Amino acid sequence: MSEVTVIIPNYRGEKYIRGCLDSLREQTEKDFRVIVVDNLSKDGSTDIIKQEYPEVTLIELSDNFGFSRAVNEGIKASDTPFVILLNNDTKADSRFVESLLSVIKEDDRIFSVASRMLQMLQPDRLDGAGDLYCALGWAYARGKDRSAVRYRTRADVFAACGGGAIYRRKILDEIGWFDEFHFAYLEDVDIGYRARIMGYRNVYTPDAVVYHLGSGASGSRYNDFKVRLSARNNMYIVMKNMPTPQIILNLPFLLIGFGVKALFFIALGYGRAYLSGIKRGYILCRESRKYPYSPSNFKNYVRIQLELWLNMLKRLTA
Repeated sequence: MSEVTVIIPNYRGEKYIRGCLDSLREQTEKDFRVIVVDNLSKDGSTDIIKQEYPEVTLIELSDNFGFSRAVNEGIKASDTPFVILLNNDTKADSRFVESLLSVIKEDDRIFSVASRMLQMLQPDRLDGAGDLYCALGWAYARGKDRSAVRYRTRADVFAACGGGAIYRRKILDEIGWFDEFHFAYLEDVDIGYRARIMGYRNVYTPDAVVYHLGSGASGSRYNDFKVRLSARNNMYIVMKNMPTPQIILNLPFLLIGFGVKALFFIALGYGRAYLSGIKRGYILCRESRKYPYSPSNFKNYVRIQLELWLNMLKRLTA
């Protein structure tokens, strides 16, 4: 029986999907299923999949429900103990699946394993080596834009980037699947945060390599849609995952963090979009449930808080 399913959310991926699926055909680990979940693309990408990749299971949604919903539909259609999430604008190294599977099977406490993501157009530069989160309310890709010769050793990280990572199905069922309120952006940090609250690990391995184009669906690094949605989800992560006393403890840092980002996006001409996203994030927090606090997880909250402070110091002195 196959141990892993690769799930690829797709939206307007006509330019990239061949490269992504071809790279999966070249994997050294052959025993896995591929599911593409399409968010009502109208660019011909689904025709490519139907005509050229008969081994791929295609799920076509009736609307663009976002990354999180697409991922959840893929998980629902899978029946393996592990699932790999892969962006449609990526190309995976031939040992990508094998390497991720090998690491996550080493320890039952590992929830996710992040891959070594390189920039497709500049493969000598990192796109990310796992995700970090800090007390300023900032989530960021570890090592982004730095030389690819760095980050060659395995390490624990705050969360795995959902653009190229493996997840343990048993823990997903325990902590809840991807939060569809996110739609897209930071849903991977949110789910990694929840796993950390429950005492599980998120790990980065340099052995699983994937080349990432970036912004394949949104079209650019910064735009109104992306800035507004990211701001909203940044606020949501804080309000959802931090108990109220922890929010109060971090409030000075959060005000600084959100304020600095507001000034940054105002300077870029996206101030209105950012502030609109923050407002919507606050409203969203009131509409959805906080992640339940349990005294049994107090030690995990303390570990997370210390890590948030440490990551903030590292970020400010980098």
